[in-house]
Amino acid sequence: MVLRRRFLLPLGLAVALLLVYYSWTNQDAYQWSGYGNTAQESHYDGEAISGDEYFWRKLPTHYPVQDMKHPPTGTPHQLPKIQTVFDRESEKDALIRRERQAAVKEAFARSWDSYRKKAFMSDEIGPISGKSKNTFGGWGATLVDSLDTLWIMGMKAEFEEAVEAVVKINFESSSLKTVNAFETTIRYLGGFLAAYDLSGDPRVLRKAREVGEMLYKTFDTPNRMPISRWDFGSAKRGAKQVAPEFALLAEVGSLCMEFTRLSLVTGDPKWFDATERVREVFEEQQSTTLLPGMWPFTLNPRNKVFNFDNTFGLGALADSTYEYLPKMYALMGGLLPSYKTMYEEAMKTALKSNFFRPMVPDTPDILIAGTVHVQKDGEKKIVDFENRGQHLVCFAGGMLAIGGKLVENPEHLEAARKLTEGCIWTYQAMPLGIMPESFFLAPCESNKECKWDETSWKQAILKQASERDLTDMEKADRIIRKFRLPKGFTQIPDPSYLLRPEAIESVFILYRTTGRADLLESAWTMFEAIQRHTKTPLANSALSDVNVDKNPKQTDSMESFWMGETLKYFYLIFSEPDLISLDEWVFNTEAHPFKRLIR
Repeated sequence: MVLRRRFLLPLGLAVALLLVYYSWTNQDAYQWSGYGNTAQESHYDGEAISGDEYFWRKLPTHYPVQDMKHPPTGTPHQLPKIQTVFDRESEKDALIRRERQAAVKEAFARSWDSYRKKAFMSDEIGPISGKSKNTFGGWGATLVDSLDTLWIMGMKAEFEEAVEAVVKINFESSSLKTVNAFETTIRYLGGFLAAYDLSGDPRVLRKAREVGEMLYKTFDTPNRMPISRWDFGSAKRGAKQVAPEFALLAEVGSLCMEFTRLSLVTGDPKWFDATERVREVFEEQQSTTLLPGMWPFTLNPRNKVFNFDNTFGLGALADSTYEYLPKMYALMGGLLPSYKTMYEEAMKTALKSNFFRPMVPDTPDILIAGTVHVQKDGEKKIVDFENRGQHLVCFAGGMLAIGGKLVENPEHLEAARKLTEGCIWTYQAMPLGIMPESFFLAPCESNKECKWDETSWKQAILKQASERDLTDMEKADRIIRKFRLPKGFTQIPDPSYLLRPEAIESVFILYRTTGRADLLESAWTMFEAIQRHTKTPLANSALSDVNVDKNPKQTDSMESFWMGETLKYFYLIFSEPDLISLDEWVFNTEAHPFKRLIR
C-alpha cells in the first residue's frame, strides 16, 4: 500500500504536468471564446484531471479502448457569424426590454427561492404542494440545471451557495434502479460544464469529471456502443455489460457535445473517443436508411444497426441528434467537418420530407414539422406522412437558423423562419395563448399556396376521426364542439403544457440571427400567457389542458428545465445581444452554454 501511494503521487504530478503542457502548446492552435463580462477565465485543475479517488474511475474496465481517438488540434476555421449586427436601440425600447428582463428574473427568483427553501438538493419541487421529488437519480437536477442560469442572471451569492451544495452530491448512489444516461448527460454533465465555462470554478469542474467518469462506464461494452437505459446497481458492482438491442435515436446520438467538451477542458481524450465511435456508425449508415439522409427513431447499438426502423422525424425520440450536428461543428470551430456534412445531408431530406404547411385562417406562410413512416413493398417505398405537430420539435427553427448561418444556406434560414413562426402561431391560436404538447393540423395541398377553406378543414377533421363519410358536416361540427378545436386543428391528442422551452428557444435564436423587433413582442406575449396560467403561490406548474377558456388545471409538476432552459431563454432574449453571444457560445439541448473554439 505504501509503495502504491508513493508510485501514484509522482504519476499524478506527471499527468498534471503533461496536461498543462498540452494546454500551453495548444494556445497558438485555438482560443476559448467567452471571456469578458460574461465568463471568468477557466483553467485546468490538477486534482479534477488526475484524481484517483473518483469511485467510478476505480472500477475495472472490461473492454478497454485499444486505439484512442483524439480531438483534432490546429487553428479553428473562421466560421460565418451567427448573430446579426444589431442597431442601436432607443432609450424607450431599452427601458421596455430591461423591464421585461426584470420580470423574467423575478419569476426565476421566486421559483428558485421556493426550491431552495422546500426541496433543496432534491431533483424537483412540487410547485403547488412544496414537496420534493427525485425523478432524475436524486442528484439535485433542478440545482445543477440552474447553476448557469444563476450566473447569467447575476445572482452570484445564490450561485456560490449552489456550488457549495453540489460539491456534496453523491454520484455513487441513485434513487433509480435504471438511470437514463442521456438525461444524466444533458442535465448534470452539461450543467456542470456550463457552470465551469462561465465561472471558472474548479469545484464544478471536479463534479463534471466525476459525472463523466460515471457516464463513461455506459460505454464499457464489447463494441463500445453506449447503454442508454443503464442498470446502475449492476454497473456499480463491476458487472460486465452489453449494449442494448433497442435504443432511441436521441439517447444514442446526443452525448457528443458534453463528452467532447469534457475532453477539451480536462485534456483527457477518452470521452471524445467514446462519442466519435458512435458518430462514425451514424455517418456510415446515413445514406442506407429507408429515408436516406435521416436516421430512424430506433436503433440497435448491440449490432451497430442504425438503419432498420421505418419512422423518421425531428421531434420526440430523435430531436437532439440532429440538433447536435451543426452545434458540434460550431463547438469545435469547424475542425470536425463530418458534422457539417451530416447536418447538410440530414436537412436536405428533412426539408423535402418532414415539414408541411398547415391550412389555417389568414393563410400565414408557416411550417410545422411532422413525422414520416416508410414501408417497403418489394423495390417500391410507400411513404405515409403524419401531420402531427409537437411542442418539443419547435427547437427545429433554432437549429436551422444556426445551421443555415454556419453553412450559409438561405433555404435553411427561410425554413427556420417559417418553423419558428409556426410555433408562434400555434401559441396564439390556442385559447390560453399556450401551445399544447401535441396536435394535428389540416395540411395544405402545397407548401407554396394555401387558402383557408372551412369545408376542407371539416373534412380533415372527419378524416382524422376515421370517419368514412367526409361530407357529414354536422358530425364535423359536433367533433369541433366536443373537443373545442380551434380553426385549423383537427385533433389535440395531448393538450398539456409542461413548461417546455423549445418555442422560446427558437424565438430567441431567430431574434439573435435576424434582429427582428417583432420577435421580442412575440416572446413577451408568450411569457405573459405562461405566467398568467402557470404561476402558483410557490413557483410555476405544468398544466394538464391548455385547450380551455380559463382556469386550466395545474399538475404540481415543475421539471428542472423550467429554470434551466425556459426562463433562461426568456431572460436572454430581453438581454443585451452580447450576453452569451451565439458567435462565442453554443447551447447543449438542455440550454447549457459551452465555449466555442474560435480563431
